[in-house]
Amino acid sequence: MPLPRLHLFEFNDLAWVPAPVRDTVVESLSRTLVWGRILAGVVDPLEACLAAAGTRRLLDVGSGAGGPASILIDEFARAGHAPLDCLLTDLHPRPHLWAALAERHPGQIEFVPESIDATHIPEALSAGRVRTIINVLHHLPPPLARDVLLDACRTGDGVFVVEGFERNPLGFVSMWPTGLPALLANPALSPRDRMAKIALTWLTPVAALVGAWDGFVSTMRVYSETELRAMVAPAGEDFEWHYGRYPYLGLGRGYVFWGARRG
Repeated sequence: MPLPRLHLFEFNDLAWVPAPVRDTVVESLSRTLVWGRILAGVVDPLEACLAAAGTRRLLDVGSGAGGPASILIDEFARAGHAPLDCLLTDLHPRPHLWAALAERHPGQIEFVPESIDATHIPEALSAGRVRTIINVLHHLPPPLARDVLLDACRTGDGVFVVEGFERNPLGFVSMWPTGLPALLANPALSPRDRMAKIALTWLTPVAALVGAWDGFVSTMRVYSETELRAMVAPAGEDFEWHYGRYPYLGLGRGYVFWGARRG
């Protein structure tokens, strides 16, 4: 019997948590994805989704610091695929970080500096794009996750969901071979608040405890294939849906769930 989904709190989601703590979680996870090449296995299914949708344009939801979009661009180039066109959006945008990524990937990354609600994205932004939701959907309670997916079906040509693990309390352990070094190195590599992050990471166990808790909770928040298909059922026959798994770091297993508009 599958484990029940538990929507426990993550420190990274709480507004009262100090910015250096939240930034430590986001920055460390971004480096974990890069150093472990954890999204390399996503390239082929995303390529299939783009081909089915007839576009190479992405609208990224919940872009955060922009790490996943930048990683996908690099992984597509490494695999020899045609380049991507990524538009970054978030309810809490970080244009100061996204501008640097746009300079690093000229012509491949653009961003919307204003706040964008993923349940009501304007058709002018979404049309002709596949909406990507990378390591984000588990943060949303079921009604909100459903609304985000259905809004993608309403105005976009496809939707592509990625999570780094399925629902398993030990799932996050598979990321620690690169996750722990990424966390320990973060104070030296972070662009700001380095002294605060040294205190959180090197002088106290705060960062490690927050990271371990948020990682465990993430594994228990992840949606199952059955739950995802139920959420998109109101889209009817307009979309064709696929669920699959991808490997990383030997024992790691993430999943992709994607749909493209028929015809």
